[in-house]
Amino acid sequence: MSKPFDPETAENFEDMEKQFAVKAVEHLMTYWSILEKVRGSQLRLTKIDDEIYEDFKKEFPDFDPSATINEDEMKSKEGKEKWRNWMNKYEEKVADFNFGTMLRANPSVEYEQETTIFALRMQFYAIEIARNRAGLNDWVYEKNHPGEKA
Repeated sequence: MSKPFDPETAENFEDMEKQFAVKAVEHLMTYWSILEKVRGSQLRLTKIDDEIYEDFKKEFPDFDPSATINEDEMKSKEGKEKWRNWMNKYEEKVADFNFGTMLRANPSVEYEQETTIFALRMQFYAIEIARNRAGLNDWVYEKNHPGEKA
């Protein structure tokens, strides 16, 4: 029997990193494509969006969904710990809750190299659900459907 996988001592396999990158890009492309077809304010990302949203607001009361995310703060030792403690509650509730994905630092811009950060799936869900509830992603749909009323 082989030893259990320990990510702390695992080698960095270049092919594995490439596969993670491909999955993250596929996820962002799928999400963007959906935003082009459905107003974010009408979109559900998970079966438990309401629970995630309410819990996120309670745990991160100062989060402004319209503001640019401070990646250094989010990924600081304290930030990582706070996020990890919050996200771990969803391990049994949300598939791939800790998979890596791409997140726009600001909801008013498209995915671009300078405006995109690497985040975990639950961070993406929490932030994008908050943005969608605030109508901050509706512009993507409206840009692709000019003249259409809400």
